[in-house]
Amino acid sequence: MTVPIKPLAEINQEAFRVLTREIGLANTLRFINQFSSGAGNYTEERRERFAGMTVDDIVSEIQRRRTPEG
Repeated sequence: MTVPIKPLAEINQEAFRVLTREIGLANTLRFINQFSSGAGNYTEERRERFAGMTVDDIVSEIQRRRTPEG
């Protein structure tokens, strides 16, 4: 039995579709993220990104972005 070799990009797309269908988007992303160590300094980036903002400011921004007109 010969299995045709697919390009890696096509395999990744198919795997993502299967995982999303079977375990949902959130769990698929959690699964994929465990293989990425990331880069940079998240703590410092977070301090810079949210400098001068309160928790209420951040929550308001999240809610604004979730609305269709946001």
